[in-house]
Amino acid sequence: MISILDVDGTIIDSNEAHALSWVDVGAETDHPIDFERARWLIGMGGDKVLPLLTGLRANSREGKRILDRRGEIFRKNYLPQLQPFPMTRELLERMKSEGYELVVASSASEEDLRALLDRADVRDLISERTSADHADQSKPEPDIVVAALQRAGAKPHDALMLGDTPYDVEAARATGVDIVALRCGGWHDNDLAGARVIYDSPADLLEHFKRSPFARSNMKKS
Repeated sequence: MISILDVDGTIIDSNEAHALSWVDVGAETDHPIDFERARWLIGMGGDKVLPLLTGLRANSREGKRILDRRGEIFRKNYLPQLQPFPMTRELLERMKSEGYELVVASSASEEDLRALLDRADVRDLISERTSADHADQSKPEPDIVVAALQRAGAKPHDALMLGDTPYDVEAARATGVDIVALRCGGWHDNDLAGARVIYDSPADLLEHFKRSPFARSNMKKS
């Protein structure tokens, strides 16, 4: 059995930082970006977010320049201050003790993903990871979840995903993978409709682990 894990907003408190980096790069490149607009697009890949915020294609010269610069701003100005949500490592250790193989499926770039997992102090617990670099289409398209399944050699019914955005829910459901959602990424329950169950945070899920879908005694699909 595998647990497919989103990263931003799920195990590390980074959604607002990503949105701020979009605002910063917009100001720097004369493409004004509203924070609230950017905030609720976090969870999609940058290739999806860029045209929605600027009208630029991700494969255009200017689009590539902005995407590269946004990554630089995020890594330099925001990533060093990021913290995992409380009890994140303990939750992942509990999953491993239940026999789960932990596989990351994130729309972040491979470079950002490595740094995020280090900031969250969980990289040593992860068996496989898939990033935007491993998929043709980023979330909410299902490619990254499909790639995670392939890298783990698992079928959809052998997996349970943990995420925090509607884009995670959409990607998981399109792949036939059950998903548990967390509110700590900032989304409301109606936004996360389609998740099997919703918890406040990693700490909340850990507290109720025995009654959660992750408990091996509860693995039978409803």
